[in-house]
Amino acid sequence: MLPLTPTPANDYNQHLQLFLQHLTLQRRLARNTVAAYQADLEFFFRFFSDADAILIERIDKEHVQQFFQYCHQRRIGARSNARRLAALRAFFRFLQDRGVLAGNPLAEIDAPKIGRSLPKVLTIAEVDALLRPPSPPTPLAIRNHAMLHLLYASGLRVSELVNLPVNGCNLHTGHLRILGKGNKERIVPFSAVAGTILRDYIERVRPLLLKGKGSPLLFCSNRGEAMTRHRFWQIVREIALIAGIRKAISPHVLRHSFATHLVAGGADLRSVQMMLGHSDIATTQIYTHVDADRLKSTHRRFHPRG
Repeated sequence: MLPLTPTPANDYNQHLQLFLQHLTLQRRLARNTVAAYQADLEFFFRFFSDADAILIERIDKEHVQQFFQYCHQRRIGARSNARRLAALRAFFRFLQDRGVLAGNPLAEIDAPKIGRSLPKVLTIAEVDALLRPPSPPTPLAIRNHAMLHLLYASGLRVSELVNLPVNGCNLHTGHLRILGKGNKERIVPFSAVAGTILRDYIERVRPLLLKGKGSPLLFCSNRGEAMTRHRFWQIVREIALIAGIRKAISPHVLRHSFATHLVAGGADLRSVQMMLGHSDIATTQIYTHVDADRLKSTHRRFHPRG
């Protein structure tokens, strides 16, 4: 293993910035995905460098193995390591394509084995508790109620929900126009119940939150500004506690619940795939396993010889 001699002419940060531009402009990945790539790659280079630059051509297989041994010693999980390995592979493949490297130091590195992890979902009763009308019905409570209803009615990602424009919501047809990952557009229907709640929010409550300001976004804060993903996560947790739901919950759990309940109700996977915005139906198939496991659990609990 050769030492990673620092040199300003080969500053890894310059290569990293070009790679991030490639992900954004050529591959058109979502901002959060690009940020995750950046965090994983910077973590890798921080492990080796006490200086500001690294001679990137000197990185070899042993350096990569040393890094993942360090991750294992810190008890970093297989899923996180698999994500970091994918980021490194993409980065070094990019350098190969640009002629910076002759070979890829990750070519013979195997990804850690990850067991099947089924997504967490809410029961129908828990969803009903979460979607109870707010009391007292303050403007913010009505906004939160509308956001939760729309999230469960459509299966949106939380980033898609907080960035949803007003003109992306068609109350007349009951459809949303979503710009999802990779700037791919899809049309997602929502229920009549969610439509009624949304109409009340848009016509009566949203103007109170905007206080005369203009905003292209459907959901805004009490200062008339955009909401953050983190703030909405906090809101979901708070409402879940009030509803008596003690399991860990996040906006993504509602997305999983939306898909699982559709599959359990007989929806075909292709339709669910389109509504979720999955590029590969294999990603959507996990919800058939969730429903199968739920049925097995019910059988074990209630069958006299379970």
